[in-house]
Amino acid sequence: MKHGVAFRKFSRTSSHRMLMLRNLVTSLIEHEQIKTTLPKARDTARLAEKLITLGKKGDLPAARRAQGFLLQHTLIPKVFGMLAHRYAHRPGGYTRIHKFGNRRGDNAPHAILELVDNPRDLRFEMTARAVGWELLGNALSRGPQHVITSGVPGVEEVIKQEKSATKPGFLHEGLGGRLRRVTQENLKKVLRYRSNVGVKELSVKAETHIVRHACYLGVLALYTHRVNLQSTEAINCGTIEPPQSSSGL
Repeated sequence: MKHGVAFRKFSRTSSHRMLMLRNLVTSLIEHEQIKTTLPKARDTARLAEKLITLGKKGDLPAARRAQGFLLQHTLIPKVFGMLAHRYAHRPGGYTRIHKFGNRRGDNAPHAILELVDNPRDLRFEMTARAVGWELLGNALSRGPQHVITSGVPGVEEVIKQEKSATKPGFLHEGLGGRLRRVTQENLKKVLRYRSNVGVKELSVKAETHIVRHACYLGVLALYTHRVNLQSTEAINCGTIEPPQSSSGL
């Protein structure tokens, strides 16, 4: 019979366990992203959600309870100011847990615990990378010369279209969207409670990943070849002096 198994004990006394969790919640509020074991991350997320709910209340009793829980009182303005404003329209789910393999040594399951919509949001970064990869693959399907001449234009417009689309996305145009269904769902999740600035940030990150993926695929080698040809022609015409040898000969 499962009696007295209300929460994880962590092989610690009650005071030691609560102090450890308070320390983890304080670190999470300060850095907005921490790495710990999976069981600790789950209990820390539960307490962090309650703390942010106190910040959204914004009254004096909530401030006193938060001050009695956090180990750094300098973080009280952050909870009742920046975080309360960030999650004002979000009904819950202020934290996210990413499994991160097992720890070397004792093989304990590792996890990354973060506040959603933080400046280093992992899901936001992964979604931007997926959007860039799929848009680049869609452009390369028409040939690398098309990417060289026109690049991948309209990334921000595609993100706005996929955000408001009701049909599931596909890889190619004309089939309901330009993104895969999973990517489209993740895009809607990360932009649901963000302002229009979030669309701009996602498009900038996606364009950055497009350039990186193009480098990996060797598409920019043609750019380099063209620049080298132009530089050689300029040297032959005498407009650019050739580089001098470092040996002085």
